Amino acid sequence: MAHPLSQSCNVYSSCFAILCLVLAQSHIASSVLLVGLKNNHHHPHHGRPMLHANQTSCALFMGSWVHDDTYPIYQSSACPTIDPEFNCQMYGRPDSDYLKYRWKPANCELPRFNGLDFLLKLKGKTVMFVGDSLGRNQWESLICLISAAVPHSPIQMSRGDPLSTFKFLEFGVAVSYYRAPYLVDIDAVQGKRVLKLDDIRGNGNAWRGVDVLSFNTGHWWTHKGSLQGWDYMESGGTIYEDIDRLVALERGMRTWARWVDTNIDRSRTSVFFQSISPTHYNPSDWNAGATTAKSCYGETAPSTITTYPGAYPDQMKVVVAVIRDMNNPAYLLDITTLSAMRKDAHPSIYSGDLSPVERANPDHSADCSHWCLPGLPDTWNQLFYTALLY
Repeated sequence: MAHPLSQSCNVYSSCFAILCLVLAQSHIASSVLLVGLKNNHHHPHHGRPMLHANQTSCALFMGSWVHDDTYPIYQSSACPTIDPEFNCQMYGRPDSDYLKYRWKPANCELPRFNGLDFLLKLKGKTVMFVGDSLGRNQWESLICLISAAVPHSPIQMSRGDPLSTFKFLEFGVAVSYYRAPYLVDIDAVQGKRVLKLDDIRGNGNAWRGVDVLSFNTGHWWTHKGSLQGWDYMESGGTIYEDIDRLVALERGMRTWARWVDTNIDRSRTSVFFQSISPTHYNPSDWNAGATTAKSCYGETAPSTITTYPGAYPDQMKVVVAVIRDMNNPAYLLDITTLSAMRKDAHPSIYSGDLSPVERANPDHSADCSHWCLPGLPDTWNQLFYTALLY
């Protein structure tokens, strides 16, 4: 294999050109418009699930957060599948108003999540979330939402790496999470982890035959140092110590898109892609006067800003460009902007993984990437449920 330094000039010039083309073609709005709404249900296994209602347009992902005392739909104490890092109430979060917000699109109403309806309409089917820990966040939320509707229904649970599955045995419904932070494969080569930007066959074998697939990726592509999940990248048969991370994301996403277009029968499988979940590590993004705090710690209410705070994620421009170019595009569940308004919904220091010393130093240890359960991922699943079944 060629050494990366010997090809750096040509490669980086090519990468830069590709990135410029992607960004130039990607004038991205922060919402997805669902058009042609009617009063009949869309079959859950057609290729492009859409919302149907009242012959109008519904911009599902544009709107506001409204206080609603009927939320949350479940309690954390009644859902044993929640990981400690998401279980904010169990680990001492003193406030609870963050649980009482409902997403209201600007020009329509979302149906309330109905776990029994979900099970009946997907009877005998499989749902799988594929991606990083934000996908696991959403997977656990969906299990909790459904379980609240059928608390005495028999279940079967298996946790593993990369695959975990929760089955509602009475209905023959399986809800799985497959861990693949980059979607594409990582192989061990001479004791080193090689991120294969052009290969997804290893992971993809686990996704065949699934009825509803929901993918996500994004955060791990920017990690460096001890958080970096690979030692080298491989693309076009050449091994690299590093390349521009947006270029790497674009190459990996195009490998994913080609695999989906080639291997997924869209007449029986619905394919979703969840947009980039925002973080809240920089208070100046939502509070221009913030100068001291360095995390989401202490935030107890949503932002009232309806535009994206701070710089819109560059990863989203890549994601939208790749999905747009697919032969049969995945449905983009665009939760980025509505989630950016929820600076109050992160675990912060209320995670079971933190030591007393870490809890005392929130500027360095608060988790402002993941989300509390119950909490924001329940809304992601309400939107997922709406787009899939209505």
